[in-house]
Amino acid sequence: MITPPYLQKGDTVAIVSTARKNTVDNLKPTLDLLHSWGLEAVIGKTIGLEENQLAGTDEERAADFQEQMDNPNIKAIWCVRGGYGTVRIIDLLDFTKFKEHPKWIIGFSDVTVLHNHLNTMGYKSIHAVMPISVPKASKTAIESLKTAITGGQLNYQIPAHPMNRLGKASGELVGGNLSILYSLFGSPSAIDCSDKILFIEDLDEYLYHIDRMMLNLKRNGCLESIKGILVGAMSDMKDNTIPWGKNALQIIDDVTKQYQIPIIFNFPAGHIQDNRALILGNTISMEVNESKSSVLFD
Repeated sequence: MITPPYLQKGDTVAIVSTARKNTVDNLKPTLDLLHSWGLEAVIGKTIGLEENQLAGTDEERAADFQEQMDNPNIKAIWCVRGGYGTVRIIDLLDFTKFKEHPKWIIGFSDVTVLHNHLNTMGYKSIHAVMPISVPKASKTAIESLKTAITGGQLNYQIPAHPMNRLGKASGELVGGNLSILYSLFGSPSAIDCSDKILFIEDLDEYLYHIDRMMLNLKRNGCLESIKGILVGAMSDMKDNTIPWGKNALQIIDDVTKQYQIPIIFNFPAGHIQDNRALILGNTISMEVNESKSSVLFD
């Protein structure tokens, strides 16, 4: 996997929207943060645009992202928020100049479309907090993003969870938002799960849909070929009037119980304040024992 150049003081980060609309008014904490790290910021043309829920038309959002990819002075593109809409522009993008001058793409949730697409192209990217979540993000989450973009080593020690599956594994980290992963199977942006370690998280889904998506991963052969799983936050799950009977973690446990692989439940990443940075495409080593779990990025 190709690692884009790590950021140095004086480098410039572009803030854009590939999905839901956003104004510049709530970006001051993010701009202050970047400046405190010695970085400059460029506000993309999509910030302030509006097309119903979206930050402008598909063409406008694609053009803004394309401009930042093609500009060699931009060293990272930080997606301002998620929602929905990135999949509507992915096929409008030309990655020719990106391949000549790779840069970090940062975000989570709907940005999983970009993470997965970049992975199929052979490039690493960063699953981490987004600009609108900076004010509420934990200090650990913010510092982990700085570590990731500047080339430090990420090393997480996580308290034991009673549902964890013990063991060790190493492999390339792939994944992101479960709903997005599920929706991309069968498309050119679908990840190859073979010998990988899979990370999943989700928000505001019905429990039966978690079951449906996990079975889709299984039937697509993804679960058959992975070495381990990091299960991030499954936040604000919903149920029907007639209960499904299992919570999200129990559903994941049930679908994966036949596989002899280590699994870390409640990994600190996803739609939570403590959304730790993950370098997707990077090789990691995971170890799960009765007292704690560890994840080390090589």
